[in-house]
Amino acid sequence: MLVNRRTLLKASLALLPVVVGAACGRAVVSPSETAATSVGEPSSLTVYSGRNENLVGPLLEQFGKDTGIAIQVKYGGTAEIAATILEEGANSPADVFYAQDAGALGALLAENRLSALPDAILNAVEPRFRSPQGQWVGTSGRARVVVYNTEDVKPADLPASILDFVAPEWKGRIGWAPTNGSFQAFITAMRVKLGEDQTRAWLNGIKANEPKVYPKNTPTVQAAVDGEIAVGFVNHYYLFRIRAEQGNVPAENYFPPNGDLGSLINVAGAGVIAGSQNQAAAEQFVAFLLSQQAQEYFATETYEYPLAHGVAAHPDLPELATIQTPDIDLSDLADLRGTLQLLQEVELI
Repeated sequence: MLVNRRTLLKASLALLPVVVGAACGRAVVSPSETAATSVGEPSSLTVYSGRNENLVGPLLEQFGKDTGIAIQVKYGGTAEIAATILEEGANSPADVFYAQDAGALGALLAENRLSALPDAILNAVEPRFRSPQGQWVGTSGRARVVVYNTEDVKPADLPASILDFVAPEWKGRIGWAPTNGSFQAFITAMRVKLGEDQTRAWLNGIKANEPKVYPKNTPTVQAAVDGEIAVGFVNHYYLFRIRAEQGNVPAENYFPPNGDLGSLINVAGAGVIAGSQNQAAAEQFVAFLLSQQAQEYFATETYEYPLAHGVAAHPDLPELATIQTPDIDLSDLADLRGTLQLLQEVELI
């Protein structure tokens, strides 16, 4: 698999910096717009990644190999990495923060720890998938879904809203992962949209339904496949990864309709750390994440939604434009600390 990934990426890396143009819908080479190839710029880069090494390690490794940039990567949970950058302050060695969700990027933005990105990078994606202040950009999209066991649940049995899973008929049939970063970002969105009291009531309502607790998304989806649970609250792409390994399985993803919170689209994204001594290389790396081949990597290897204009999602996924998402500014998902406090109060973490 690694060899295939490297073959896929080699062409784009040779042409860095590359961004996908909004107007023309194809990759354009524009070194002057990112200043990433300026003569005499440092040839090293330190990336703090809240994304899992198994998912993005081949991308980062190939970037360094094909550009000649010496890249060092610190991996960890997105919240943990964001907290580390804030704690390190101006002394942080990080040049780029590659985050699992927009909320962590928003937390750094709120503390003035991100630099402005060039317009050529920002304009590669829709405005809803980038910082309004221009200091971070989404690189791939992840939809929240309800995965369900098709032998236990019929589509007509699924409620119209994620909020309705507090109903007694779901007792003992739900799986979730409260310690997972994507789940916590979802709860942050709920707090933004519904307020603290309603979010607390929903968490307590699900808790009263005695859900099975899992450490992360993959075992939650596997539990739905195995019939251990009827439904699970996860990101969309885990089911596709399991299908790639196990073939056809008795599970499907459900996108709650009508802009429900259960169909939130969050993004993985990147920003350049304020005060970076390797600004040009950092911008080059962010531009690479939006190149056509890197975006195709997300579509074919991780089953995420590519966000750059003109790059198609995996054919098995519903079109991104067809998902009825809630009206939430992803930049508002910065208060992870408040979410963690709430989850502690209701004794879920």
